[in-house]
Amino acid sequence: MAYRKIRIFSSIVLLLFPPLTTLVHSQNPIRCGAERTELYLPLLTGKNVGVVANHTSLINNTHLVDSLIDLGIHVVRIFSPEHGYRGTAGPGTVLENGKDQETGIEVISLYGSHRRPTSDDLTGMDMVLFDIQDVGVRHYTYISTMTYMMEACAVDSVPFLILDRPNPNGFYVDGPVNDPQYSSFIGLHEVPVVYGMTMAEYAQMVNGEGWLNNGLTCDLNCIPCENWDHRKFYELPVAPSPNLPNMLSIYLYPSLVFFERTVMTVGWGTDFPFQVYGHPEYPESGFSFTPEDRPEAGSNLKYAGTTCNGVDLREMELDFFRNNRAIVLYWLIDAYQQLGSAEDFFIDYFDDRAGTTRLREQITEGYDAITIAASWKDELNEFKTIRQKYLLYRDFE
Repeated sequence: MAYRKIRIFSSIVLLLFPPLTTLVHSQNPIRCGAERTELYLPLLTGKNVGVVANHTSLINNTHLVDSLIDLGIHVVRIFSPEHGYRGTAGPGTVLENGKDQETGIEVISLYGSHRRPTSDDLTGMDMVLFDIQDVGVRHYTYISTMTYMMEACAVDSVPFLILDRPNPNGFYVDGPVNDPQYSSFIGLHEVPVVYGMTMAEYAQMVNGEGWLNNGLTCDLNCIPCENWDHRKFYELPVAPSPNLPNMLSIYLYPSLVFFERTVMTVGWGTDFPFQVYGHPEYPESGFSFTPEDRPEAGSNLKYAGTTCNGVDLREMELDFFRNNRAIVLYWLIDAYQQLGSAEDFFIDYFDDRAGTTRLREQITEGYDAITIAASWKDELNEFKTIRQKYLLYRDFE
């Protein structure tokens, strides 16, 4: 298949890269693609623009859509992902179409009656602009929303422009690679749990590897980040979704996401989601919490009003994750063993979540974390070879 290489609208090519320690403490501020208006406003002027956005789509403290309107860009329609345009809906909450109260612009939900944009949704569009903060984990549905929008744009020959943002988990690659038989909205492609790519890099891979349906190729462009690469640790200025409220939860998410399809809870319905794990029958350890039925907890809240004993991870240092650069399997294995290796520990769709049957089988058969992680090595190396072709920024290796 012919591969249309992504075009980067930037006049600056970085030729020299200082060491990691310098990058982490660099005085040069990171500029997300959305902030580089001088590079993309000429592409939007005089056009009817659709915007895929949510609450993370900011230029400093102003929403991208508001900025575009103030700059005279004609935004005709907004598309919103899971959690909604304003980012307040809980996980799995079905969202209907509506209008943005601030601007009066029609909002099409891509997590409601349909997740694939229709030709009617794109009627009158000259270009679709995509600007959403990702967290770099396969289960996070924004990469699936982006893929479906790329397909729709390819079908209707609408150019697709990504305003790129740093990946806060972009400094490593790890986890089992998704088996095609488990392809779903929480894992469309054969990528590991942590894929170490920005949205624009990932989109380029989707295009280049022929992952769009029916051999389609999207007319894909991007505005890259400035002063960021995969060796630089990026702390998000705003929570990307209700249950990832801080950087610790974002770093813990790749390791704790597997718990969602077990009998355990990871703190949904508390003030510290994805920073603890527990169960009503977990052995007493001096820490307990009680989930409460809250809107941001979504419709699948476990153990509302029930005390859960568990493990508190809130004292962990961020540098642990930055230095470890790997999923921590110990917690999942320990929880399984602490509950007496219960046969019902893994609940429906755990294999879909893991993207393979092997993880569940290895844990039930008593494999340790080091052995399990080693079993991913060959598939990870194959993915890294593919990934390398599409990187837009200096890699962490």
